Amino acid sequence: MKYPFFLLAFLSIFSQIDINSQTFTHQDTLRGSITKERAWWNLLHYNLNVKVDDQQKYISGLNTIKYEVLDNQRLMQIDLQEPMKITKVIQNGIELSFKRNGNAYFIELIKEQKIGRKNEITVAFEGKPIESLNPPWSGGFTWDKDEEKNSFIATSCQGDGASIWWPCKDHMYDEPEEGADIIITPPKDLMDVSNGKLVKTIDNNDGTKTYHWKVINPINNYGININIADYSHFSEKYHGEKGVLVCNYYVLPYNLNKAKRQFKQVPKMLKAFEHWFGPYPFYKDGYKLVEVPYLGMEHQSSVTYGNKFENGYLGKDLSGTGFGLRFDFIIVHESGHEWFANSITNVDIADMWIHEGFTTYSEVLYLDYHFGNEAGNAYAVGIIKNIKNDKPIIGIYNVNKIGSLDMYPKAAVMIHTLRQMINDDEKFRQILRGMNQRFYHQTVTTQQIEEYLSNESNMNLTTFFDQYLRTVKIPVLEYKIDKKVIRFRFINTVKNFNIPVKIYVNNQEKWINPTNEWQKLKTSSINTTFRIDQNFYIESVKKE
Repeated sequence: MKYPFFLLAFLSIFSQIDINSQTFTHQDTLRGSITKERAWWNLLHYNLNVKVDDQQKYISGLNTIKYEVLDNQRLMQIDLQEPMKITKVIQNGIELSFKRNGNAYFIELIKEQKIGRKNEITVAFEGKPIESLNPPWSGGFTWDKDEEKNSFIATSCQGDGASIWWPCKDHMYDEPEEGADIIITPPKDLMDVSNGKLVKTIDNNDGTKTYHWKVINPINNYGININIADYSHFSEKYHGEKGVLVCNYYVLPYNLNKAKRQFKQVPKMLKAFEHWFGPYPFYKDGYKLVEVPYLGMEHQSSVTYGNKFENGYLGKDLSGTGFGLRFDFIIVHESGHEWFANSITNVDIADMWIHEGFTTYSEVLYLDYHFGNEAGNAYAVGIIKNIKNDKPIIGIYNVNKIGSLDMYPKAAVMIHTLRQMINDDEKFRQILRGMNQRFYHQTVTTQQIEEYLSNESNMNLTTFFDQYLRTVKIPVLEYKIDKKVIRFRFINTVKNFNIPVKIYVNNQEKWINPTNEWQKLKTSSINTTFRIDQNFYIESVKKE
C-alpha cells in the first residue's frame, strides 16, 4: 500500500473507521490469530482456478490446497468472506461437511491426518465478490472500462485479505512453500495477467481462453492477483546479480508508447535495489509491471501500475523537495516491496512497518544511487512533515489490526536515523543485503528484525526501537550554552534512551552520546552555535 495518509480519497474512506477503537470481535480473532484449526497444518501449494463473469460481476472456481500434516487434527479452518460462499469441499473423492462462522469455514475431515503426510482438499466457491470502493485501499474487485469500452478488471486486497474473493488460509504467517498455480478464465477477447510465468493458454469451446500462470516461489495471499484487459505486451531482459531476469509489461494498447518511455525506469530501479538490497528475490517467477484501473499495488512478480505514466505520486512530490519528481513513485515504491513485503513478509499485520518503512526508505536509496547522497538525504528529511504521530507504528497483534499510517514516513525516517548512527554507508548497505539474505522468502516478526539490526550494527537498539515504533514521542535534545560549555540531555523519551548523535558546534562536526542525564561539552568560543544534523529524527530545544 502507498502513502495513503496524503490523499483525500483515502482519508474519506478511512474516515468511516474508528482507528482508535480497541474493541475487537471473535471474527477479528479468527481472522488475525493462528487458531488451532490453522496451526496443525502447513500450507504447501494453491491451485486456484477461477472463471470471471464481467456482465454479472460474478466469479466461480476451485482451489485445491496442498498441505503437510503437523498434528493429528481433523478440523480445518479455511477463510472466505461474505458474500462469497463455499459450495463444496472434497478430499479423496469424498464430499466433506463444514460449518460457517462468519468469514471462517470449519471443515470436518474424514481421512486420518497422519503427521508428516502431504494431503489435498479441493474447495469449490462462487459469488459476487465485494467491489472495491477505493482501490487499492479498500479491498475487492474493480470492474471498470477502458477508453475503448472494454472491461478493465483487477483485484486488490491487502489489509482486507485474499479471502475477500477466494478461499484460503488467510493469515500472513503461512505461505505456500511450493508456490501457486493461478488459472483464470476471463471474459471473451480479454487477457488475464496474474503472478509468475505464463505456462499455457487454453482455447475453450465457448470462445474464451484460459490463462495458466505458475508461481514457483512462496507467495503471500494478498499478492495473488487477477488483472483482465485488452492488453498489449512488450518485454526486455535485465542482466542482474543472478543472471537474466525477464521483465514483462502489460498495458492498454493506446498507452503502449507512453509505457515504453516511462518503463525505462524499471532497469534503473532494479540496478539501484540490487545494489542496496541484493538480488531481485524472484528471478524464477520473473518481473511484471501491469497496468490497472487504480493507482498500483505490490502484487508479487505482478506489480500493478496506474500512475498515469508520469513521475512523482500522480504528478506530486511527496517530499516537497523536487526530488520526488525524479522518479515514478509507483514503479519504485511498489517494486521495492518485492524485497520488503513479498520476500520478507510480516507474520502479523501489526508489524506492517517492516513492509512499508523499508519500502518507503527504498525511495531514498533509489535517489541516493542515481542522483547522489544529498538528493536522498533531502528526500528523507522532506517526508518528515508527513508524520502525524497519532498513535504507535506497531498495531495490535492477533486481531488483524495495523498501527499508525506513520509506518510509511516515520518508519522510513527511523531507518534513515539508524543509517546516520551507523555512520558507514557500506556497512549499512551490507546490513540491508544481509537482511534480505537472512530472511529470504520468510515471514518475520518485529523482534527478529530488531535483533538482526542490533547484532549487525553492534548497537543495543532496544530503546531506539521502543521510542520510534512503540511511542508517539519525538526525542528532544535539550541543551543550554554557558560561555564555553554546552550542557545537553534527552527528554521526551523512553527510559534509558541513548543513541549517538551528530551535531555541529560552530559549524564543526562532532559526535555526542546523550542520555536522560545532563552531560557537558567544552567549546573554544564564547559565541557558540549548536545544531543537530538534520538527518536525525530528533528535535532540539535550547534552555535558557
